[in-house]
Amino acid sequence: MAKEKSKTPLLDQVRVPSDLRNFSDYELKALADELRQETIKSVSLTGGHLGAGLGVVELTVALHAVFETPKDKIIWDVGHQSYPHKILTNRRAQMKTLRQKNGLSGFTKRSESAYDPFGAAHSSTSISAALGFSVARDLGGNTETGIGATVAVIGDGALSAGMAYEALNNAGHLRRKMIVILNDNEMSIAPPVGAMSSYLSRLYSGAPFQELKAAAKGAVSLLPTPFQEGARRAKEVLKTITVGGTLFEELGFSYVGPIDGHDVEQLLSICRVVKERLDGPVLIHAITKKGKGYEPAEASSDKYHGVGRFDINSGKIKKSIQNAPSYTSVFSEALIKEASLDDKVVAITAAMPDGTGLDKFAEKYQDRTFDVGIAEQHGVTFAAGLAAGGMKPFCAIYSTFLQRGYDQVVHDVALQNLPVRFAIDRAGLVGADGATHAGSFDIAYLANLPNFVVMAAADEAELVHMVATAKSIDDRPSAFRFPRGAGEGVEIPEKGIPLEIGKARIINKGSGVAILSFGARLSEVLKAQENLKAKGINPTIVDARFAKPLDHKVILELVEDHDSLITIEEGAVGGFGSHVAQFLSDEGCFDNGLKYRMMCFPDEFIDHADPSDMYAAAKLNAIDIEEKVLSLLDVDILKVKKVKVI
Repeated sequence: MAKEKSKTPLLDQVRVPSDLRNFSDYELKALADELRQETIKSVSLTGGHLGAGLGVVELTVALHAVFETPKDKIIWDVGHQSYPHKILTNRRAQMKTLRQKNGLSGFTKRSESAYDPFGAAHSSTSISAALGFSVARDLGGNTETGIGATVAVIGDGALSAGMAYEALNNAGHLRRKMIVILNDNEMSIAPPVGAMSSYLSRLYSGAPFQELKAAAKGAVSLLPTPFQEGARRAKEVLKTITVGGTLFEELGFSYVGPIDGHDVEQLLSICRVVKERLDGPVLIHAITKKGKGYEPAEASSDKYHGVGRFDINSGKIKKSIQNAPSYTSVFSEALIKEASLDDKVVAITAAMPDGTGLDKFAEKYQDRTFDVGIAEQHGVTFAAGLAAGGMKPFCAIYSTFLQRGYDQVVHDVALQNLPVRFAIDRAGLVGADGATHAGSFDIAYLANLPNFVVMAAADEAELVHMVATAKSIDDRPSAFRFPRGAGEGVEIPEKGIPLEIGKARIINKGSGVAILSFGARLSEVLKAQENLKAKGINPTIVDARFAKPLDHKVILELVEDHDSLITIEEGAVGGFGSHVAQFLSDEGCFDNGLKYRMMCFPDEFIDHADPSDMYAAAKLNAIDIEEKVLSLLDVDILKVKKVKVI
């Protein structure tokens, strides 16, 4: 039987990027087509970020064909553009493990490959990192392997963040040899916002794009000449394909573009000339299309930014069946109801309207919804200004992204005691996105701030009440956190009722040991309780609700009635359990022999996996809670089955 002909004959010859340099330009164009199909196939099997990668297929091929990676540094920003890059850098066979336990990361990761010089999962860091590599090169850093050219590929809305401008400003001042490629796909995760997006649109709307493309191709035919005539002629050629870029030139960059980011011939030619004649910072403005080459992605409103496993032929995403609404949707509906009762309620998101549920809010209250772009620092201070102006702002930002605006949370919100309400989505471990997106630190970094009220929802009903509670707090900042994914399936109240600030709720009254739970691990605590009851142990269960202020009265009652106390939270060391420990210490509770244990995230970053596996690694599942109780009670875990049931 004849062997089936490969659908990717050129890609089959590529193990590392240096293999691309054996191909002709015509073959590289064909290779790009194969790479696009391989990217679609890979993501269809695992899920992941698809649209951004499809938009940079030709650019990825051109960069690896022209630059000598890994000595030359290519830094992808944001890292979800990097799937085609992974395939070309000796990771093609591993793509089936993408975003799975012990598999490839969904972002660039230094420990994963020498071709990933800098990790990137949050946006807008590439220009700063590339400048750092450039200065390190010029100062003789990394003499063992050497540092060649440095290229930052910034796209998917990442130029909307202030950090990118700070880096552009500094790079233009330092005049180091480096290349910034602006992957302008008119998108981030959601449609673009802000003046920069409008400015970029004007750069390529001044002349018909087809005329621009033709002019650029005419310049390409002249490219051999600059190599012969020197730098002066090269500069003139670059000018012939430049139609704008004043802002970037004023910042100290030589501006090239806009160019067609899907034309391999044009990309190769320009990359070669820029590399050859580089004498300072250069910005190449490439126009691309998110989701390019896959019709379902091109037709999608978010260009298939993040998808689950899907059928290649139809593009239909294979979604898991959920028995309960997601926490995000519950938050969205609760906020809409609060806004219907109070016209001072406004909502702020940082380029994540869909992810935070504020897209639904915007459908009802467009003039009270503000997407600030990938600019969490600005978003927080903007919310502070709204609060100072008499509005009731809800700042909906993922836990991991709120870290980017922490100085503003401290200085502009907490210090001024302004009633900004932080709706913190993706609290805890988030699965496939891994450590970079885990909501691990917000309890610790918010609860240590004076004036803050910090809450965590144990289920959907509690979340509805916490939205109402936050709205009612007008004399200080507040935050409520909730996890990613489906809720517990509890009955959701029609209307939220504000909670008494700092008041816990007792779930079960037992004896011997008390478990004080903060947040959504309560469901695992209740599972552990059932197992413990079967072994004759009936722990008291309390839902703390508040990490700040603590319910001092309930804690002291627990200490008085129990010999042992355990706190549980979905957060890092230094959070809820630490605040409880401080209070117990101040009250002298340990002097009377109280046994106290804290269950929280270990002092390490937990890699991507299924959430249940991540929580197993953190030792925060029901079995871990059960074992913690047994060990605290000095019960031999190996002999526990012999304990009589009461």
